Amino acid sequence: MINKVVASAAEAVADIHDGASLAVGGFGLCGIPVALIEALHRGGATNLETVSNNCGVDDWGLGILLKDGRIRRTISSYVGENKEFARQYLAGELEVILTPQGTLAEKLRAGGAGIPAFYTPAGVGTQVSDGGLPQKYDAGGNVAIASAPKEVRSFHGTDYVLEESLTPDFGLVHAWKGDRHGNLVFHATAMNFNPLCAMAGRITIAEVEELVEPGELDPEHVHVPGIFVQRVVLAPHGEKRIEKRTVAVAAGASGATKQLPEQAGA
Repeated sequence: MINKVVASAAEAVADIHDGASLAVGGFGLCGIPVALIEALHRGGATNLETVSNNCGVDDWGLGILLKDGRIRRTISSYVGENKEFARQYLAGELEVILTPQGTLAEKLRAGGAGIPAFYTPAGVGTQVSDGGLPQKYDAGGNVAIASAPKEVRSFHGTDYVLEESLTPDFGLVHAWKGDRHGNLVFHATAMNFNPLCAMAGRITIAEVEELVEPGELDPEHVHVPGIFVQRVVLAPHGEKRIEKRTVAVAAGASGATKQLPEQAGA
């Protein structure tokens, strides 16, 4: 079988061109392919379309590409932690296609499975199905691009909206372990969108914290088989951030404690 290991993250993403579409794994700040994103940022590719649960934060993950104006369009389900994202969207600099989270997951899974479209009840009776969601504003704050209506059909008395699957040019994922054939294992909640992005990308690039030889991974524990992965790069884990940390405040005179959320790095 083919040895899919490449020497560096820079080499792994070298052919990601201007205007490419990318499915990027991660949820919040968990399971983000940071090494690949940083290499892509250094490589200078621009005018990108990203498909990801969120678009990072202001200074990490996809947020570093966004900050430099490298992303023209994003398909996401949650964008609430990035002030620069909000600024660009409202200023007409960024096109945003908000998608229900479960629908986004299925659009990626279906794309990887070769299914062109599917029906789902999520969003029926809202602007998701009826159209009119602002996707891009102009400089004057007017809606320049709005979402189009989608087909709705009834099955057994319930309405469903037709959603098309996604097959981006590249998939960028972060795995705990991988072998030279591209078989991947994800750790705990870092699994999130990573397997789906790995399936959907036409060319999938996986950064792995630990590279093992073929045969060392228990086949029953492999989350993504190597058939979906074209490149593997060793990227020992560096900084792992916590998006929001909750700490306990010492009990007061009443004996009560309270929980306070705070932004934190891990």
